[in-house]
Amino acid sequence: MTKILVLCTGNSCRSQIAEGYLRYFAEEKAEIYSAGIETHGVNPKAIEIMKRDGIDISGHTSNNINEYLDIDFDYVITVCDHARESCPYFPTNAVKLHYNFPDPAKAIGTDEEFIEAFREVREMIRRYTHNFVNENLKR
Repeated sequence: MTKILVLCTGNSCRSQIAEGYLRYFAEEKAEIYSAGIETHGVNPKAIEIMKRDGIDISGHTSNNINEYLDIDFDYVITVCDHARESCPYFPTNAVKLHYNFPDPAKAIGTDEEFIEAFREVREMIRRYTHNFVNENLKR
């Protein structure tokens, strides 16, 4: 089975959202993991914004990349420049893909503006993961 790792800095927002959508779109075609070069816990706003789109990520955990060193991934997707630039050596023959999504946790403004930043990033990640699955997991 195809194994996919989504990698971000803290494994709290972008990689969690991507993991949720990849699981949704890939269904049973892949095993999906997410990790960070650090762990910051799953951001409650990420859980909330995904719930608004009908996907429950409340059971996700924030994992460190070192937990997955023994898994031979087919794809490693970095979702922020910091993770791509700061990731320690990761022994894999995986296809490496990258897209630098904005960090919604760094948004400023009212609660409404903050949740709108999460919604915008969620939609960007949704399109990206949907296209990824359609292009790479056809079976």
